[in-house]
Amino acid sequence: HVQLVESGGGSVQPGGSLELSCAISGYTYMSYCMGWFRQAPGKEREWLADTNSDDKTMYADTVKGRFTIARDWTRDIVYLRMGSLKPEDTAMYYCAAEDCGGGYVYYQGQGTQVTVS
Repeated sequence: HVQLVESGGGSVQPGGSLELSCAISGYTYMSYCMGWFRQAPGKEREWLADTNSDDKTMYADTVKGRFTIARDWTRDIVYLRMGSLKPEDTAMYYCAAEDCGGGYVYYQGQGTQVTVS
């Protein structure tokens, strides 16, 4: 049973930085991409970025150049390093095992709140 646990959310001022972590457990091998999504109140879920088994990364245009996704294979953690944060980045952030590019989500964590104000 795959478990994804996010951490690192919090409140930050505009222009600030934050690093989210996603701890992965309960699997032996996954061919999925590991990605990050977010959802703000009243808005649809938005795909942000992902990384595949070859460490190839992809980003949504809204976060390209500001966010960086990285995977630590030895510790089974996926990071989302966020910089130049804006109030519109305020949302619940979720880690997911998904089809690359924001496709089908196979597993998702409980989320971590990020507030920029």
